Amino acid sequence: MVSDDLRKQAHNLDVTVWVGKNGIDSVTDELADQLGDNELVKVKFLRAARGTDDTDTLAADLAENVDAELIETRGNTAVLR
Repeated sequence: MVSDDLRKQAHNLDVTVWVGKNGIDSVTDELADQLGDNELVKVKFLRAARGTDDTDTLAADLAENVDAELIETRGNTAVLR
């Protein structure tokens, strides 16, 4: 179970990774770098990235690709640790 403290920290974060029409593969290196520098990273999934997949599916796939933990998804935004 993810602590409420992490969710509170995530609330105040700015989005630093945007996933667009090139999909999650195009941001994995950048996300991995940011996770090395920060405890939490907020990711926004633009409409072009979502296509037929929902945000939860894309966020889970992205987290798996960078060996991160998915903290939460809200709307089209996800927080990873």
